[in-house]
Amino acid sequence: MRQTKKTTRRREVTRADASKASRELLRPRKLPHQKRASDTVAAILEAAACILESKGFDAYTTNAVAEKAGASIGSLYQYFPNKTALIMALISREDAMLLEDLLGLLERPDGMSLLREVIQIAVTHQLRRPALARLLDGEEARLPPSDVAPRRYDVLTAIFRRCLGDALIDREPYVPQDLLSMIRGMVDAAGLKGECDGKALARRVERAVFGYLQSFR
Repeated sequence: MRQTKKTTRRREVTRADASKASRELLRPRKLPHQKRASDTVAAILEAAACILESKGFDAYTTNAVAEKAGASIGSLYQYFPNKTALIMALISREDAMLLEDLLGLLERPDGMSLLREVIQIAVTHQLRRPALARLLDGEEARLPPSDVAPRRYDVLTAIFRRCLGDALIDREPYVPQDLLSMIRGMVDAAGLKGECDGKALARRVERAVFGYLQSFR
């Protein structure tokens, strides 16, 4: 029995170490601190995005990315240990752009119009580079959340409070998650199907969201 317990603990430690190592392989090796380094990382990320949206995963290699970025493969590996880490960085970049647009809504007056703007931002973000968004959506489903994701959820919850009021959110705390699931689910599904009519998509999402909110009146 004693040996079994030791073996079990050893296996648990091994799994934990493997999980930690796996997470480390998804992180950038280092962050750029000087402008030249930042420009190199930005060029690498944009090169990766261009290859993915124009040629797909078959052409997506670290060598192809480095060549398109005009950087050496050594420079790429200084920042990204593998192409999955590069995908994670792309997801974080796109999430940060979405977060920046959402933060601007916190400076607007309260009201239901904010909810329509959230929907429009989500649709615009999805259709801005639709091929890239489709590929990243698929990868995001299998990879750990980006570092930006928790902050994005907090900002959206704050916006929903300003739309609907504290009383409703405090009484029905699951409403922010429901709204986020509806908006993101419909927008992502439309992206995967290759839809490109942003106005029609926004109208459909609004009907679903405002129809759901009617049940609380």
